[in-house]
Amino acid sequence: MTMTTSARAEPKGGETAMQTPPVVSSQEWEAARERLLVKEKAHTRARDALAAERRRMPWLAVEKTYEFDGPNGKVGLLDLFDGRRQLIVYRAFFEPGVHGWPEHGCIGCSLGADQVSNLAHLNARDTTLVYASRASQADIARLKERMGWTIPWYTITDSFDVDFGVDQWHGHNAFIRDGERVFRTYFINSRGDEAMGTVWSYLDMTALGRQETWEDSPAGYPQSRPYKWWNWNDSYIPNAAPDPKWVAVSDAGEAAFRNKQGSTKP
Repeated sequence: MTMTTSARAEPKGGETAMQTPPVVSSQEWEAARERLLVKEKAHTRARDALAAERRRMPWLAVEKTYEFDGPNGKVGLLDLFDGRRQLIVYRAFFEPGVHGWPEHGCIGCSLGADQVSNLAHLNARDTTLVYASRASQADIARLKERMGWTIPWYTITDSFDVDFGVDQWHGHNAFIRDGERVFRTYFINSRGDEAMGTVWSYLDMTALGRQETWEDSPAGYPQSRPYKWWNWNDSYIPNAAPDPKWVAVSDAGEAAFRNKQGSTKP
């Protein structure tokens, strides 16, 4: 391997010099990347396998009644689904006693809110995301306006946060409903919250997953072909067939990818 030392900035007073990697040729760089890519792919497959185990987690029936304040008044846990089958509730800390109050919410929770992707894609998979805090609706509305957030955000009025492990620390709880019965299906908190924000990270924590045919899911779970359900965030139509032009484009792209990768999975 041909190596040269990298250009290193002179350390400032009291700082330790950065021990940077070597600088190599483009061929050596590509070879190093290919070696690491083996581990990257193994990591992806391990993540897929973990999501498959989540889809087989037992469900916990929610027997207690919970009440929240929303923009239009009092609502129950079932109302938070907004008619969809799945629900993810993130406990965000915005209330008296939290650093930043009353101008801001918790810094970490706020950073997370900044990363939330357009919810139209998540909604298209029959899944709703909401935030919940103990601040009043007036305070929440003011915060959302200031920060430019559009996430549905409710006020906790009872023991919901205590009962679901988010009274002292942030976390995401996933639920599914069968008619009017609600079940808790998974819980992610601490460093697990760092990965949240994309449609994929949210769907992967749910009981139904991404609902795509390549996934290892229990029999009878809703699934459709990958890529085909995607749309522009302003163009989703409930129960509509995929756009034929997009089906053709994505089929061609997927075929090229499969030929190159030699894999049947995305």
